[in-house]
Amino acid sequence: MLLIDDLLLSPVNGLLWIFRELHDVVQKERAGEAEAVTQALSELYLQLDSGAITEDQFSAEESRLLDRLDAIEARDANDEDGDTDTDTDTDDDVDPDPDSESELNDPSQLNAARLPDPSP
Repeated sequence: MLLIDDLLLSPVNGLLWIFRELHDVVQKERAGEAEAVTQALSELYLQLDSGAITEDQFSAEESRLLDRLDAIEARDANDEDGDTDTDTDTDDDVDPDPDSESELNDPSQLNAARLPDPSP
């Protein structure tokens, strides 16, 4: 019976192995991305010290690299927290006007809203 189970589950086990390998590769690339940005910052500082780039070029490139590094760190922090939801609207069921339901339940308010004003 175990042999039959193994044969029937082998395609599923193969897919799971592939997904685990892909996950490992992606994690290694993500870790390497932060290291690559840090290396680029180091090279940028060396170029500034050697006079290969101007101060304006340095500040523009440095701000771009630091923003990229901040984005990587924020993404990694969200991954560690388990928060993968990027949607900022977290509560769709909240009524924007809390009094609107009470007005609908009050019959005098409903009739006043439907009937025209009798005064001339």
